[in-house]
Amino acid sequence: MEWWQAVIVGIIEGITEFLPISSTAHIGFFTSLFGYSSTDPSIVAFSAIIQAGAIMAAIIYFWKDIWRTAKAFFAGLVNKSKRKSFDYKFGWLVLIGSLPIVITGVFLQDFVETAVRSLWWMVTGMIGFTFVLWWADKAGSRNRKETSMAKKDSVIIGLIQVIALIPGVSRSGAATAAGLLQGFDRVTTTRLAFFLGIPALFGAAVLQIAAHHQEIGAGVGWVATGIGTVVSFVVALVCIDWLLKFVSRHSFSVFIWYRFALGGVLLVLLLAGVIS
Repeated sequence: MEWWQAVIVGIIEGITEFLPISSTAHIGFFTSLFGYSSTDPSIVAFSAIIQAGAIMAAIIYFWKDIWRTAKAFFAGLVNKSKRKSFDYKFGWLVLIGSLPIVITGVFLQDFVETAVRSLWWMVTGMIGFTFVLWWADKAGSRNRKETSMAKKDSVIIGLIQVIALIPGVSRSGAATAAGLLQGFDRVTTTRLAFFLGIPALFGAAVLQIAAHHQEIGAGVGWVATGIGTVVSFVVALVCIDWLLKFVSRHSFSVFIWYRFALGGVLLVLLLAGVIS
């Protein structure tokens, strides 16, 4: 992959990773335009690895919260008197909510990377799940805060996140819809999507490096992968701050209509044979 192509894909990843619009579908579209197949192992690995750049941006942005939660969590593991704090409880909730997609992703890795990786699946996931996100944004009571989160909420959000293994659905979109349907407000839902995404996506990047490091070297190339990862980190850092401010004042309608429009455009391009 040329360096400028890696820059473009890195920008796309940084913008779309945490927005409920499916970074996988966007990367699949642009890499297809650059002549790569969405099922190419090096592209699958490249996509997962540059996601790590966006995840590092989230870790840095929320570092104080993550560090506070981590300290409380490990303190509670060794000292029962420390287990009453919400930070200790929240650490468990993030872990519980992350497990379903991690476990499913590991056991269905081959299926996810091949059978459902085509642009047709991406379009189906993009358009189909948009209806779910629209309903969640309209039907959710939005009167709950982060401190009211319970194990049941974490399990439900975690299970719905599994649907995001279908390209086009969007992991952040699935977590957002689940959070809204559980009654959380938009800012809380967005924050939860960030925290639940960190373990899953970081783990996916590690697995892809271990499994496909040779394909990356022979295909996309490590230089391009490094460039894409750095660019996605910088862009994601800006987008995280923007998104939290945006959802504090607006609904998810703009993303919902964007998903419909993009899904329609991709469907037309697929039917016309422009992309495949």
